[in-house]
Amino acid sequence: MDCQQAKYLLPGYIDRELDLVHSVEFEEHLEGCSACKSAHEQQQALQSAIGGASLSYRAPTELRKRIQSQLRRVDEPKMTWNRRLRSNSALATAAMLLVAATWAIGHNWAGNKSDGVIDQVVASHVRSLLVDHVADVASSDRHQVKPWFSGKLDYAPEFDDFASQGFPLSGGRLDYVNRRPVAAMVYGRRKHVINLFCWPATSERTAPIQLLDRQGYHLAHWVKSGLEFWAVSDLNTTELREFAELLQAAGTDSAAN
Repeated sequence: MDCQQAKYLLPGYIDRELDLVHSVEFEEHLEGCSACKSAHEQQQALQSAIGGASLSYRAPTELRKRIQSQLRRVDEPKMTWNRRLRSNSALATAAMLLVAATWAIGHNWAGNKSDGVIDQVVASHVRSLLVDHVADVASSDRHQVKPWFSGKLDYAPEFDDFASQGFPLSGGRLDYVNRRPVAAMVYGRRKHVINLFCWPATSERTAPIQLLDRQGYHLAHWVKSGLEFWAVSDLNTTELREFAELLQAAGTDSAAN
């Protein structure tokens, strides 16, 4: 990482928005660059100064008294039966609108959350190619790759080698997606790289393979045995689905060894 890249990543590092890989690279650069280290310290000091300042102001006592006095002078108009009925009807309509709005907000929030995960998966895939950091442990032997994750994650990733089917395993690495460290296994298909991410699912439900497109890349998503899987590559969708089906059909016994 050079100073120009560090300058670009500094705001994200200050706001804790960088992933694990970029955070480590940024910190390594700071250790050997006094200029960037000074810039980082200045940004930290500025953030602390802003965070410590009070941004709220209490209204003057006299102003508060005048407002309270005006409010007390307002006479509550006598409510007729017709007005009561209209009022109750308005309240019922408002309640229905509130329920509908709550459902819509929740529905849209769930969709945005899924979109956010998709963006993160694609970004991690692209980043692994850009920084030439595809694998922390480079090996085609799953019995060497899988133990490497022991002690680094609170779950055991499930994967296999499919070299005989044309999808050889080439290694694995630790990544950061969906606000948690995750396992990323790397496969090849001719000159194409496939990143396979997996982490514990939020429920025990299973989900069939779903294919998506994002930013020119193809993704396959499914849930199996309590794990959520995301495969991403520039490989065509037919072969990516074939890869996903191999993983989905892999036996639990063989994957657990």
